[in-house]
Amino acid sequence: MNFAILNAREKAVRLTGTGLKSSDLLGCWLLQTVWSKGDKKANPFSSWMLRSLDARLEIKADLEDNCSDLRLSNAVNLGPVELKFQGPGLLKGKRPLLTFHFDSLTLRIGGIVLLKKALPTPDQKRTPFFALIERNPDGWMAARGRGGGLALWRLKD
Repeated sequence: MNFAILNAREKAVRLTGTGLKSSDLLGCWLLQTVWSKGDKKANPFSSWMLRSLDARLEIKADLEDNCSDLRLSNAVNLGPVELKFQGPGLLKGKRPLLTFHFDSLTLRIGGIVLLKKALPTPDQKRTPFFALIERNPDGWMAARGRGGGLALWRLKD
């Protein structure tokens, strides 16, 4: 997937929305490519590094709540060491925005938890989000983050 295609899709989505529902986002998403804010070319080093660290975004839902309350985790691994951030998320709006914040941080080696720490809730004006661009049936998803960067993930099999 290239920037020009994603950029054109993003412009269209701003006008028409995506029609995505929370249930469309569920799963484990492996980060593939990142573009820094304002760049038309992907950042090859950052993309390679994040893939090497098995960077992933996992989105789960409370099925009893009809998928309205989401739980997100963002994690990386370096061998047996895993660093994971977790917290609640909510899909809102026509585009839509996936707003979230991380309320806990966990550091593990193998199955042993070395550190588990509660994180403060960010100021409402600084809450992170992903402005969703597309969740393609072929198993990829693209979004722009609060900081302006663009990310492309593929759904883990």
